Amino acid sequence: MTAGTNMTDIESDASKETVAAEPAEETPMKAEEKRSDDAEEKNENGDSKGTIKEQVPVAVEEPEFVHPEGGWGWVVMLAAMWCNGAVFGIQNAFGILFMSLLKEFGSPTDDDLRFKTAWVGSLSMGMIFFCSPIVSVFTDLLGCRVTAVGGAAVGLVGLLASSFVTSLGPMYFTYGIVFATGCSFAYQPSLVILGHYFKKRLGLVNGIVTAGSSAFTVTLPFLLSGLLEKVGLQNTMRLLSILMFILMLAGLTYTPLLPKPVSSNKPGSRCPPMSKVFNVNIWKSLGYRIWAFGIPAALYGYFVPYVHLMKHVEERFGEDANKEVLLMCIGVTSGVGRLIFGQVADYVQGVNKVYLQVSSFIVIGVMSMMIPLCHVFGGLIAVCLLMGLFDGCFICIMAPIAFELVGSQNVSQAIGFLLGMMSVPMTVGPPIAGFLRDRLGSYDVAFYLAGIPPIVGGAMLCLIPWVEARRIRREQEEAAKDGTQEQMLEFKRNSGGQGDALAVKTATPESVI
Repeated sequence: MTAGTNMTDIESDASKETVAAEPAEETPMKAEEKRSDDAEEKNENGDSKGTIKEQVPVAVEEPEFVHPEGGWGWVVMLAAMWCNGAVFGIQNAFGILFMSLLKEFGSPTDDDLRFKTAWVGSLSMGMIFFCSPIVSVFTDLLGCRVTAVGGAAVGLVGLLASSFVTSLGPMYFTYGIVFATGCSFAYQPSLVILGHYFKKRLGLVNGIVTAGSSAFTVTLPFLLSGLLEKVGLQNTMRLLSILMFILMLAGLTYTPLLPKPVSSNKPGSRCPPMSKVFNVNIWKSLGYRIWAFGIPAALYGYFVPYVHLMKHVEERFGEDANKEVLLMCIGVTSGVGRLIFGQVADYVQGVNKVYLQVSSFIVIGVMSMMIPLCHVFGGLIAVCLLMGLFDGCFICIMAPIAFELVGSQNVSQAIGFLLGMMSVPMTVGPPIAGFLRDRLGSYDVAFYLAGIPPIVGGAMLCLIPWVEARRIRREQEEAAKDGTQEQMLEFKRNSGGQGDALAVKTATPESVI
């Protein structure tokens, strides 16, 4: 009896020790229930801070998105290629339309008319970029497909309306605003959607896509010259509307793949949070800020040759000069440059891709200054070949640099705000060149001045790799410190009442030994 009692006491003591030890061997399910009960109890007592702390570990980390690097992405690439060709092919061929507009609405020798007509093309090109911040918001809210198809429809309406215009004034609205706004809404999603399908090949794919505008820039001047002679300006614009209709169909292929970020909308609220409508995180990056201000500074003279080179050739070499060949040279080498430098960009690590843009701006600036010095038509062809080659370099790596600076989730508005800031120099550059031509009697000074901004802007971009390297180094140091603190806190939580002492021992390697 005494032995049995002793055994019972021993068993009872053992069972108590087992019960006391159970919390240390809790299953994840029991631990989760315990954390949930503690959170509810603290919530009832009004301790909201404790609730937040206990809910954080419950969050499940989403698996990393893997880009398909092909598949349906090749179809999307071809659709985006058509978009770039239709939008910028028409814009870059405005020099041909410019001559026809002068003949249609007045005398080509009218100085005021030349200045006013240049504003049609400049306003159109400027609006494409000016609307980009708004387009980026629509792209985030509605998606690439809806934004692109709607934009192509608006561009189609604007181009058709321009074909019925009988004076220069309404052309500012129909062609310079409506058509250009539609092009803006169709163009930007074609850059964003490529990041859904490609990562390793993004530079090459962007090179192929942007080569679409080169292909159209080569062919459209000859096509437009023939159409303008045979069917006139109005019917030519109606035929160009077919390109915008095909662009609507191309936009239907933009199927998004990237996972959407978790929505922070309040229950029952249909309005997205302001942080999603206007993404201010991109402006926290100093590298992006330098990029967003440096490129517009370089573009004050960028669009000048596309508008005024045809007229300059006509004045210097006569009306019989084969001026369309120059646009063809720019278009061909620009396409080659996009393919070559797009492939090269895939092998350049991180933000060092910016150095490719720096070199392109320097060459474009020097070539712009060389245009007035070419008194032989062959020399002008050589200048246009080099200008086109590095023009392709600048354009094809714009999206890859944006992905490197801000990441895939923020790239839409990063590109949008950049293009919006580019609208000012793209708009005012050609009219200023036309004004200088009217006052000085030649385009020489205009082309000399057009070469200065690219060199200055390129020099600014050289700061970006240094700034980004410093930022990454600082973040790594902070991450190392935060990682050590998180390990100590996690150890203290899991070690019960002895957490402080054990954490100190763990943090000191000598004490462990």
